[in-house]
Amino acid sequence: MRIRASLAAATVSGAVALTALLAPAAQAADSPRIPQGFTSKPSLGRNAPADEKQGDIQITKVTDNADKDVVVGLGKKTFNIYVTATDPSGIYTADAMLWHGTNLDNDVDGALYTDTGETNATCDNWSATSATCKITITAVPGTDLYDSALNGKWNVAVYAVANNGDYVETDVYKNRWVKRAAGFSGFNAAPEPVAKGKSITVTGTLNRASWSYMKYYGYGSQSVQLQFKPANSSTYSTVKTVKSSSTGYLKTTVTASVDGTWRFHYAGNANSSVADAYDYVDVR
Repeated sequence: MRIRASLAAATVSGAVALTALLAPAAQAADSPRIPQGFTSKPSLGRNAPADEKQGDIQITKVTDNADKDVVVGLGKKTFNIYVTATDPSGIYTADAMLWHGTNLDNDVDGALYTDTGETNATCDNWSATSATCKITITAVPGTDLYDSALNGKWNVAVYAVANNGDYVETDVYKNRWVKRAAGFSGFNAAPEPVAKGKSITVTGTLNRASWSYMKYYGYGSQSVQLQFKPANSSTYSTVKTVKSSSTGYLKTTVTASVDGTWRFHYAGNANSSVADAYDYVDVR
């Protein structure tokens, strides 16, 4: 697991100074270490309980990955978290992370946070008292997401510091679904072209990424919709629902009537992303 330096703060001559504390690297199989900014609070220099607040500071809004599922295949996935906070003294910085488990203090088996060596927040000050800070996170399958069992619901923890040393931390501000990417291979609607009133055979294989083995595997026993959009339309209609075999394979037959685009549509689930595959068929 990649480990980054994280936020800590101390009061020096009445002003807040932020320093990065570098955490040692951990193996993927180890329990992730949590950024120290979420356990060591400004001005206190000690570990503090979760969901702690000092002073008037408030976190008013958090937007992570544009409020969409974080979908990760076999490549790196970079996304942003925006933390908006307010305090009478103004906002100095903020931090955010995603974590998987039941308790940020002692039961975490996955963590996604910045890896730049220090907090990478860039803050836009909207007024003398409020700011929105952008935190960029890159999730690496096979490393951060070292096991496919990490798919599903994650927690979003956020942390903000004011210019006067006030701070607020919320370990579970909201939830975010981190999903394995799904997709189709070998999709085809044939024959092309086809005579009106004749049959078209639609085939393809539904696959899903494995973070454990860093390969795509056929995703079996999943309901997939066969949909059609006529050439002069912008709307797909569901023609039938097909269930994938144990290897993810799909095959069905329909009757051709007009030109248009056929697609397999997989709606996804709590662990897997939405997937679509398309093929235009000319009917003569």
